[in-house]
Amino acid sequence: MNEDKTTTPVDSGRRGFLGTAAGVSAAALVAPGVFLHSVAAAPRTEAVTDAVRWGLLIDTAKCADGCSACVSACERENGLDLQEPHSATSKWEQQQAAWIRKVKLQDNQTGRITNLPMMCQHCEDPPCVDVCPTGASFKRADGIVMVDRHLCIGCRYCMMACPYKARSFIHQPLTGQLTAVPRGKGCVESCNLCVHRRDNGEDSTACVDACAAEGHGAILFGDLKDPNSAISQRLREIPSRQIREDLVLNTGVRYAGV
Repeated sequence: MNEDKTTTPVDSGRRGFLGTAAGVSAAALVAPGVFLHSVAAAPRTEAVTDAVRWGLLIDTAKCADGCSACVSACERENGLDLQEPHSATSKWEQQQAAWIRKVKLQDNQTGRITNLPMMCQHCEDPPCVDVCPTGASFKRADGIVMVDRHLCIGCRYCMMACPYKARSFIHQPLTGQLTAVPRGKGCVESCNLCVHRRDNGEDSTACVDACAAEGHGAILFGDLKDPNSAISQRLREIPSRQIREDLVLNTGVRYAGV
């Protein structure tokens, strides 16, 4: 089909502190009795383990042509909608970060066209991690592939290695960032399955919530290791596949109807 359009060591103590700090700041007190945002779930207190593996199941039969609710929700959740072009002459479309994009796949034999959202596939053996010279690209024990912006030197080897074109490079200075999702010029970034939600005990992602709100229900999130989870049960009920199965990456994102 054609598209038109953990292994690196991690300082778990440091990441645990950052995750906790992000959770606390989500309910920051601005003035007496005034909060920016409050979260019912509690911040993570235990280390991330491989007891779970987070993933997505996307039913392309339910993914509506022309709908971009998941893309817009991802941008709001992670502050990508706060980006602005710095000049009228800048190549904004090429420089604007995108963690999810809608693509069309065409079957070479039948000509059938399928619409689907494409994001980081959270591979079990991620090529981006293999080529990163600083360890900035890493995979958490729970299967989430991420970028540490403090270690990223902007070489973009990971972007070249990713077979899904799932990573973006930040070309310009950023302002008005979200506390829970720090970003920075000169760094690479991509979908992290709303990791700030994971570390605050929430059980969904922005794209899943938006798709459900539109009435499509095309995206399902959950623990791939738990046989009783909704995503595992659904995977047993319907045929699914990975994009670029020939690479044997054992992706955490699966697609039905492709």
